[in-house]
Amino acid sequence: MTQAQERVARPRSRRLFVVVLLAALVLLFGVPWWLLVLGPQWPVAVFVVGTVLFAGAAVGFPWLMFLGHSRRAQDWAARIGDTTLGVVWVLFAWTLLGTVPRVVLGLAGVDNPLRSRLVAGLVVAVTLVLVLWGYVEAMRIPRVKRVDVVLPRLSPGMAGLRVVLLADTHFGPIDRARWSARTAAAVNALEPDVVCHAGDIADGTVERRQAQAAPLGDIRARLARVYVTGNHEYFGEAQAWLDHLTELGWESLHNRHVVVERGGARLVLAGIDDATARASGLPGHGANLTAALAGADPNLPVLLLAHQPRQVVVAEAAGIDLQVSGHTHGGQIWPFHYLVRVDQPTVHGLTRHGDRTQLYTTRGAGFWGPPLRVFAPSEITLLTLRTAG
Repeated sequence: MTQAQERVARPRSRRLFVVVLLAALVLLFGVPWWLLVLGPQWPVAVFVVGTVLFAGAAVGFPWLMFLGHSRRAQDWAARIGDTTLGVVWVLFAWTLLGTVPRVVLGLAGVDNPLRSRLVAGLVVAVTLVLVLWGYVEAMRIPRVKRVDVVLPRLSPGMAGLRVVLLADTHFGPIDRARWSARTAAAVNALEPDVVCHAGDIADGTVERRQAQAAPLGDIRARLARVYVTGNHEYFGEAQAWLDHLTELGWESLHNRHVVVERGGARLVLAGIDDATARASGLPGHGANLTAALAGADPNLPVLLLAHQPRQVVVAEAAGIDLQVSGHTHGGQIWPFHYLVRVDQPTVHGLTRHGDRTQLYTTRGAGFWGPPLRVFAPSEITLLTLRTAG
């Protein structure tokens, strides 16, 4: 692209961003206001208070998100902005679902404005319950999900290998140092042979999130602790996080592999950078499976760490036995998983791709942005590798 083309493209991109932002604000804040505040024909006082609340939130939200997630991120703004995003998303989704009881009440002969007021009350009550429950789910220690994975090429000496998968810890504006320590203890209680962290350790620099990430250094594994970058590392200091995890005793699989051995059997643990790494412009970064497998015995089974499930396309072409990923959060706040599914081949669980390759996608241990998890519980995954026999 020439400099002249770039000068033309920049304003167009900015205009598109503004249009998308305004459309999102109108939908997220305008639809609930229309159906919950305007439609029910409340008394003037209720209408004014509701309108002021929605208008204030709509105006303040983009400002808070900018302050909280720009390069000079201010955690207080991120906490408020992220929480606002979570609450309004739940309210928006359940306002739309309120169409169902609205129709039912209409068929039952309940007239307006009583019908609209009943539905508005129901939507607000459901939203309040889900937000409170979602906060508890987000802040709790992740549940352990146990999954057996059969790998036909696995040698008997590796049968029963215990692989613990972590991803999406997202240490960020809310200080979760105690949560991190308790999560590390839960991992150690599983007595893993291998521990994998599939990326998105934190939102922010190593300096700002070091205390929250410190308990990762206490995690123990008999054979290896391995880590790859996620897309959020590339919003900040990807190389610094790779270096820091190395300092904590982890193997940073920056397009490379290690081989573990047990009972005379061997397994290749490979890792590639996140799918966004190359676009970040960071020198030396970009997913490269060929480099990751360079020198590996092609007869050995391979467990690949790749942050995004969609990277399985490359894994399948290379005949990888098992890819482990995160990124999706299982949708995090229902029904967002429908949008995630547009971008990713799977949202959660074990899936098969081609004749050999399997993919396990974890819902992740933490959360991004809104401190909520609604119908998408966090998890620590214990994968037990089995032979075909």
